[in-house]
Amino acid sequence: MHASTQGITLAQANQIIQTALALARERQLLPLTCCVVDRGGHLVAAQREDASSTLRFEIAFGKAWSCMALGHSTRFMEEVMARNRPHFLDALPAASAGKFVPCIGGVMIRSPEGELLGAVGITGDSADNDEAVGIQAIERCGLLADLS
Repeated sequence: MHASTQGITLAQANQIIQTALALARERQLLPLTCCVVDRGGHLVAAQREDASSTLRFEIAFGKAWSCMALGHSTRFMEEVMARNRPHFLDALPAASAGKFVPCIGGVMIRSPEGELLGAVGITGDSADNDEAVGIQAIERCGLLADLS
């Protein structure tokens, strides 16, 4: 099955994670945890660097899952939705049984043709650094990072 008909592949997810972790080490960021989910919000791949703190998997997964739940990056959620629809955003963690994490570091992944494939969630350093690593990893893997 072609990648664009099934969403993100395991090979693509692993490549994004490996690239993100390599970028983080080049920049000497704090230990990261990365999760990639498919279009349905199902976990495809995850890695937690040595010394990454206890809740980092749940946070990274929640960032990626939140992208698929609402069809927006977590930057959009934090900067636009939190300002314009704060009560809606506040209700989502309860509505999702705690999976919803609308903090910067969740980036949607699109094919070169623009088809939605999944999302990556990264946590461990500052939100801006988490997101920057995610964007660059997606792009270095020949895919499109979507912050809408």
